[in-house]
Amino acid sequence: MTLAKRWLTVMTNNAVGNHVITLLEGLHKERPNLLRVLTYHQVEDLAGFDQQMQYLSRYYHVVSTARVLEACKEGTPLPPRSVLITFDDAYRNFAECAWPVLKRYGLPVTLFVPTAFPDRPDHIFWWDRLEHALRHTGHRDHIQTPIGRLSLATNRQRYQAFLRLRRYLRRLPHSEILAWTYQLCRELDTPQPESQVLSWDELRQLANEGVTLGAHTRTHPSLDQLSSQEAQAEAVGSLQDLEREVGQAPPIFAYPGGQFREDIVQALRQAGFALAFTTIRGVNDLRYADPLRLRRINIGRRATLPVLRVRLLHSSWYLNQLRPLAKAS
Repeated sequence: MTLAKRWLTVMTNNAVGNHVITLLEGLHKERPNLLRVLTYHQVEDLAGFDQQMQYLSRYYHVVSTARVLEACKEGTPLPPRSVLITFDDAYRNFAECAWPVLKRYGLPVTLFVPTAFPDRPDHIFWWDRLEHALRHTGHRDHIQTPIGRLSLATNRQRYQAFLRLRRYLRRLPHSEILAWTYQLCRELDTPQPESQVLSWDELRQLANEGVTLGAHTRTHPSLDQLSSQEAQAEAVGSLQDLEREVGQAPPIFAYPGGQFREDIVQALRQAGFALAFTTIRGVNDLRYADPLRLRRINIGRRATLPVLRVRLLHSSWYLNQLRPLAKAS
C-alpha cells in the first residue's frame, strides 16, 4: 500500500481522522471559478452514495454541464465550492442505483456513453469480460500470461490476476487487448457475461428526466493508441450517435481511461468540442484551464463519505503542480 493510500485509510476510518478532515475543511479557502469534477463508474454502497450526495447538496454547489459550458464560453463565474458530477460508461447500475439518489437531492449529472455498446449484447467491455472469465472459470491452477504465470487457486488470487492483467493490457493497442482477452476467455472456458450497458430506450428516458448525455467514443479504445484522425472519428461518431438517438447532445467528451495526446486535443478542438475531461486528479481553475483538458477526481464504487471529503480536500491547486496535464496518468 502506498503512503498516500495508507494516509487515506487512517484519515477515513476513525473519529480522530474525521475531526482532522473537518478542521482542514474549515481552513480550506475557496473562491469563485474553481471547479471539481467527480468521476464515478458504478455504485455498490448505495447508503454510502446517498450520504455523499446529501453532503454535496448541503456543502457544495453542484453545477450542471450547461453551467460549466457557459462559464467557459461567456466567462460567467462559477460560485465557490462548485462541483460537477459525472459517470462514465453508461452502466445500467447508474439508472438503477445512482440516478434515483441524484433525483432525490435534485443534483444535475452527466453520463458519458460509449455509443457502440447500447443494444449490442455482444459488445462487452474487455475488462468486464476479463474479470468475469477469471472469476467464474472452473480452472483452479495457473495460467501462462505475457506478465508471467498467475495462480487462480483462490478468489483473492483470481482478483489479483485480474488487476495485474488489466494494468498490463491498458498499455496495448485496442485490437490487441480484444484479441488477447477473447483468447483467454476461450482457454478458461467461460460463457460471455451479459451486457451491463444501458439501452438506447433507457438512455432516452434518462435524458428526458434531465440527465446530460455526453460522448465517450464509440468503442472505448485508449485514444493514445490511435492516430489523431482515428481518435477524432471515434469522438465525433459518438456525438453523432447521441444526436441521432437522443435528439441532442452538448459538445462534451470524456477521454476513455483518461488517455490523450496533444494532437488528439487539437483534433477535438477542430471538431468543435467545447469540454473534454481527463482522469488526472486536481481542481480546475476556469480562468486558466484548457476546457479540453479538465481534471477529474475518481470516486470508487465502494467509496465512503469520508473518502469523498478527503478527495475533495486533497484535490487542491497544489496537487495540480504535482500532476501536470502534459499527458494522462
